[in-house]
Amino acid sequence: MENVHLAVEDEDLYSGYNDFNSTFFTEELENDIGFQQALRTSQGRRPLMTAKLPGTAIGGRPLASSFGSRVPLASSAGRPVTGAVQEGAARPMTSIRAAGYTSTMMRGSTFDTLGQHRGPAPPLEGKNEDAPEEKIKIMEKKVNDLIEESCMAYSSGASQLALEKAKEARRKEQALVRQREQSGTADHINLDLTYSVLLNLANQYEHNEMYPEALNTYQVIVKNKMFNNPGRLKVNMGNIYFQQKNYPKAIKFYRMALDQISNAHKEMRIKIMQNIGVVFLRMGQYSDAITSFEHIMRESPNITTGYNLVLCNYATGDREGMKKAFQMLISVPLGIDDEDKYIPATDDSSTNMVIDAIKNDKLYQMERDKKAQAEKYIMTAAKLIAPAIETSFASGFDWCVDMVKASQYVELANDLEINKAITYLRQKDFNQAVETLKTFEKKDSRVKSVAATNLSFIYFLEKDYDQADRYADLAMNANRYNPAALVNKGNTVFVKQDYEKAAEFFKEALKNDSSCTEGLYNLGLTYKRLNRLEDALDCFLKLNAILRNSDQVMCQIADLYEQLGDLQQAIEWLMQVISVTPTDPHILAKLGKLHNDEGEKSQALHYYSESFRYFPSNINVITWLGAYYLDTQFCENAIQYFERATLIQPTQVKWQLMVASCYRRSGNYQKALETYQNIHRKFPDNVECLRFLVRLSTDMGLKEVQDYATKLKKAEKTKEIQEQRVRSGRESSSRGRRGSREGSAGISTPVLTSPMKSSITEDVKAVSQPESKLFSPLLDSGRDSSNSSRGERRSGKNISLPASNEPYESSSPKELDAYYVDPLGPLMERPKTGAKRVVEEDFADEDIGDDLLPE
Repeated sequence: MENVHLAVEDEDLYSGYNDFNSTFFTEELENDIGFQQALRTSQGRRPLMTAKLPGTAIGGRPLASSFGSRVPLASSAGRPVTGAVQEGAARPMTSIRAAGYTSTMMRGSTFDTLGQHRGPAPPLEGKNEDAPEEKIKIMEKKVNDLIEESCMAYSSGASQLALEKAKEARRKEQALVRQREQSGTADHINLDLTYSVLLNLANQYEHNEMYPEALNTYQVIVKNKMFNNPGRLKVNMGNIYFQQKNYPKAIKFYRMALDQISNAHKEMRIKIMQNIGVVFLRMGQYSDAITSFEHIMRESPNITTGYNLVLCNYATGDREGMKKAFQMLISVPLGIDDEDKYIPATDDSSTNMVIDAIKNDKLYQMERDKKAQAEKYIMTAAKLIAPAIETSFASGFDWCVDMVKASQYVELANDLEINKAITYLRQKDFNQAVETLKTFEKKDSRVKSVAATNLSFIYFLEKDYDQADRYADLAMNANRYNPAALVNKGNTVFVKQDYEKAAEFFKEALKNDSSCTEGLYNLGLTYKRLNRLEDALDCFLKLNAILRNSDQVMCQIADLYEQLGDLQQAIEWLMQVISVTPTDPHILAKLGKLHNDEGEKSQALHYYSESFRYFPSNINVITWLGAYYLDTQFCENAIQYFERATLIQPTQVKWQLMVASCYRRSGNYQKALETYQNIHRKFPDNVECLRFLVRLSTDMGLKEVQDYATKLKKAEKTKEIQEQRVRSGRESSSRGRRGSREGSAGISTPVLTSPMKSSITEDVKAVSQPESKLFSPLLDSGRDSSNSSRGERRSGKNISLPASNEPYESSSPKELDAYYVDPLGPLMERPKTGAKRVVEEDFADEDIGDDLLPE
């Protein structure tokens, strides 16, 4: 019982468990001198003493073994037993310093794993920015930031700013190199940073078209052997020479780059070979280009190279080469997955949501653009080589169609057939075109709609409006959303003068395709026919926003402003037309007329003179200019214009009379007499000429005066007889009409007739009456009665010829109407019969391929 230890009430039963017994710590035994010495003596064979564990049931007494009780013994070096805990002695805790213990921890100290008893951590030592290494690091960061800013500026389109940033980065980098040399760390120069700075600077020089500076910068990189793979940059140097059209040097640098690129970089080598082939193509060395392109098509075929190969063989005229190149072109794999993956095949909502999400993503758009480009190249190549590979165009096109049908582009076969029909149209072989298009009536809806649209167009050109309407309906039934079919249908309704219904078809075409310029143009002309001028103006203003440089659209806008009475706006829009077509004589004459209506004679003279300079055969311009110089008493200047009118209309005596009158007004009576005599020889019965001859001969005392007087009396008598006959015929016809009216109504109404008048000014006015007053390349160019009355009122401002009360004038005072006739001129052919030329002007040949065919 004496060895039994009873716990007292105040003793903590769990004390001492946090104490560490170093007996079990074996990692430091190698450094324990006492332990190592004990191992060398007999003590190493003695059993170790058990440490005293205070606070336990057996604590406070020595443990016994078979050898009796033991007490802690010191080692041979006097070292106490590490496992024993002595009161007030420090206990080594070196094994778990990471957990918060230290070798100086005293018994009873607080357990502090985070070391909070030490207080706050000392502040971090600040960097010394004055140190050379720190300065170098700061400068490197600034250089990198400038390179990044330069790249971002170029990506946003600010090329000049990007170049400035690149130059600044180069200056900073050079300062950095000097700093390293001064600090003695030249061996640690950052070559990657130098390479990046120079490459970015060269690129920015190239983007700003500073080619010599770019080449010099590339040379600095290429000649530096410390850079890795600088030979690749010779491709960039070759590109610069290509831009400068220095093709021999471009080929030289491309080949140098090709020699320095290993065969492992196959894609890079193929691109360089393609560049070499393009340069040979530009130089006209087609055989060398064919060699390069054929090598590429064997190693890594692509659509662009195949198309270039077709062009080179076409340039050399090699039929077999063209066929072989076309076959290689249509066999190029696109690497595009089947589009069926974008079609919902199940009722799973989550799957359908995924399909909707990827249906128009960037990848699908890229695939669609790639496929569209391939189809464009194939169609162009087929249209190019079809007339050259066979004896006839049709057989060549048939060969191309057969090849396409056997390839992965089988859906292009129908489009090639339609292009074949369009080629027949351009060759004006309408029968073959119709036969080719009629073969598509049993095809699928899309092809049927395209073929029927073109057939409707052809029949419309031939004025077979019934057939045009039939095929327009067929095209609409096959594809109701075909805007070209709706436009053709609207045209067929328009010629039947059902303008409201035609406007509905044009509106529907615009709903299906807001960029359908033909529908918008025809809708504006339809509104003009319906006298809805504001709506028509709105249509043409919208069209002008789409077709900025269309002179026809601007002419329509100017004409609408003129009809609305806003002549200033009309003049401004015609000025825009002149900016597009500065040599159009009819637009210049129209501007002259508008300025004349505004009372600006000097401006009108300028534009009429410019119109006469470009087109000296416009009789109305000649009439206005001659009348203007007569009105301003410059008769000598008027003579040249009336002589020009005489050359244009030699059978019209009035122009020769005006020339003689100008000579008389200028005081040259001898020249006037000779001119009147020449007129008398050509027109011996002209009364006005004889009257002037009698008067001039009398004043000049010529002996021929009696002869001229006799001829004058005879001519007047003949003229009077002719007038009486005409009057009698009119009276008899009017009596017959009056007799019929009296027989029906029993009322007699006398008919008053007036004698016929013949005067110079009336004849001049007769030829100067306008045939048309609208800028309408599509519809009838006649104006409404309300607008024509306004034009007649404005004609009162025009210049008048001399009155009859002046010497040697026999005609009554009449105003010379110098109204401008043809506002359209060479821009388009003026319609002859109203609205029956709707499609002739609006649907040109280029519209057949672009607007009436599928995209």
